[in-house]
Amino acid sequence: MLKGLSKHLPKRLVRSVEQLGPGVITGAADDDPSGIATYSQAGAQFGYGLLWTQLLSYPLMVAVQLVSAHVGRVTGAGLAKSFTQHFPRWVVALLVGLLLVANVFNIGADLSAMAAVSAMVAGGGSHVFVIVFAVASALLQLFVPYRKYSNVLKVLTFSLFAYVGVLILVHVDWSQALLRLVWPPRLGKDALLTVVALFGTTISPYLFFWQSSQEAEEVATTRAGPLKQRPRAARRQFRRMRIDTLIGMGFSEVIAMTIIVATAATLNVKGQTDIQSASQAAEALKPLAGQFAFALFAIGIIGTGLLAVPVLAGSAAFAVSEARGWKSGLEYKPQQAMRFYGIIVAATLIGVGLDWSGLNAMKALFFSAVFNGVAAAPIMAALMIVTHRPEIMGRFTERAPLLIVGWAATAVMAAASIAMFIGELS
Repeated sequence: MLKGLSKHLPKRLVRSVEQLGPGVITGAADDDPSGIATYSQAGAQFGYGLLWTQLLSYPLMVAVQLVSAHVGRVTGAGLAKSFTQHFPRWVVALLVGLLLVANVFNIGADLSAMAAVSAMVAGGGSHVFVIVFAVASALLQLFVPYRKYSNVLKVLTFSLFAYVGVLILVHVDWSQALLRLVWPPRLGKDALLTVVALFGTTISPYLFFWQSSQEAEEVATTRAGPLKQRPRAARRQFRRMRIDTLIGMGFSEVIAMTIIVATAATLNVKGQTDIQSASQAAEALKPLAGQFAFALFAIGIIGTGLLAVPVLAGSAAFAVSEARGWKSGLEYKPQQAMRFYGIIVAATLIGVGLDWSGLNAMKALFFSAVFNGVAAAPIMAALMIVTHRPEIMGRFTERAPLLIVGWAATAVMAAASIAMFIGELS
């Protein structure tokens, strides 16, 4: 398609679009069912009051994702492999363990949410749909290269732009929304919990590992060689990663803010402040879709879930395999990397098991975001240390501006988690 349009579009623009990859997929996967549920709850419970978190998180998430991408492209290896070159084995095991627990819990929550909305649309038991989605996700990863079917799934995420349409049709107090975008209100204990969830679903550990591993996989499959060995390509690759990440994270943040504003303008104003079910969350889409609001919401949940579950399982498999020195990569056939694919299947199966815990699907999504927020800070600290080590990054150690913002992101995540724990104990 791009080739056909190339005669009518500037060549530089066409080249830029063609180069988009790991950053865009990562951004789309960031708005997974956990994110949709968390943004919906934030808007319903606090109105426009927590919009500032998204304005703050954009430069922070761009910095962390860009650093992660740099590690993969410069070294030709994922984050876990780089961690093993600097930290003791027990530290790496702890960091990978945090990621693994967070990812499995997130997989379980996403599968439960996808199953819940499917059962409401089609009827039947939600447990059956959990198994269907888990098997479908595992089979796709085992037998179809991710880059092929992810392009199809990315189309489904455009259903999330329905929230943009809602903003046109409902009354939005834009003066209040713009104020809360730059000036936080006074926060209570409940707000601190939601702040951690918002940061956790936006700046999630699995996204760091995923983008780094995807850059490393690009190096392996294209035989381009890591930038440490081929520094002449650095300028072009760094520019490509910067554009890719800025656009991918920008997409994620635009959707996040529109969901918060839409739910604030539709649910919060009606006093519906505690979302207990997918049907309640779908209410925000009624001004646009009417009786089809739930169907549109279901498409968004299922589409983003099918995109995110492979990222969650895949990032866990990359992290464990790299830490253990096993062969890893989604371009390998299952028989070529059995332990890598075994982790993907095991993580997905454990996620299925969590569906039987009896936890409300919407609450599970919210608390998976909280856990991601708590787990993020130590992993981010390790990332920032690694990216400044010449023995790992060679001549491409991270420069001061990106390091400063990356450490600022780490400090924000740690401070939010500590404040939440203090608030819960008080």
